[in-house]
Amino acid sequence: MALADELRAAVRDYLAGRPGAPWQAFARDVGIAGLLVPAEHGGAGCGPAEMAAVAEELGRVLSPHPFLQSAVMAVEAAAACGADELLEELAGGASATVVLPGDGELRLDGDVLTGVAPYALEGELVLAYAGGSLVQAVPTRRTRHVTMDESRPLRRLDFEGVRVRRLGDGASWSRVRDLGIAALAAEQVGGAQRCLEMAVEHAGRRHQFGRPIGSFQAIKHKLADLLLLVESARSAAGAAAEDEVAAAVAGSYCTEAYLMAAGENIQVHGGIGITWEHPAHRYLKRATSDAQLFGPPQNHRARLAAHALGTG
Repeated sequence: MALADELRAAVRDYLAGRPGAPWQAFARDVGIAGLLVPAEHGGAGCGPAEMAAVAEELGRVLSPHPFLQSAVMAVEAAAACGADELLEELAGGASATVVLPGDGELRLDGDVLTGVAPYALEGELVLAYAGGSLVQAVPTRRTRHVTMDESRPLRRLDFEGVRVRRLGDGASWSRVRDLGIAALAAEQVGGAQRCLEMAVEHAGRRHQFGRPIGSFQAIKHKLADLLLLVESARSAAGAAAEDEVAAAVAGSYCTEAYLMAAGENIQVHGGIGITWEHPAHRYLKRATSDAQLFGPPQNHRARLAAHALGTG
């Protein structure tokens, strides 16, 4: 069994047995916090395939764990500028968030940071790209947003003249973003796969006119189309970490695939699919919030167009 498959099984079993385990316990017991951290800094030294396997399982159960921002984006940011102490801290289970250029209005004057990041992923440590540098700063205030998607906590971060710790230059930010998109794409595949499974299970169980609704041609075609969509999204997500073009392809395709799968899952379930008690609405909310995390699909397509036309 490949390491990615072993990780996938370990994460799935752990989340099934301890769905409410905090990040530090999850990171310690399964070892995923340091998945991408080099071995010399206390990590596992794994690559994109293992990252995608873990992210897919987290997306499958709508996990709120900060794997995306801590174990992927923050680790990549720290590794790119040689912040060895930070890498060891992250490998040990510290959570972190990364504020990318454009995610807020931040001004760096010397070693003093001022401004606001209105929508930041949750994380104990805050890394921000500002003034052409990557810095670590402690926000003056953290305000938690009440959001439609409760599985992905967001906070407003205010910086009122706080002193920062300079980690390095900001040249790595686009790679950090693209690796984040790759991890998100894998999460979206996991969520879309679970939506497909729920729809198939319901179509086989629900009877109408004395027959399972899955035997009706319209439902068969809908589920077949969803299967093709999910498998195509999985292919796109699998290549997403290769370069900026592959990341943009995955950012566009996987986002729309997840939205489609979540919506069709509700349609197959019919009336029960729109009830508060059924989990289908939670996947639609996650798919909708994911569609804004690194920009909507049209933003990713604009990047592709600029690359293809040589205008970027």
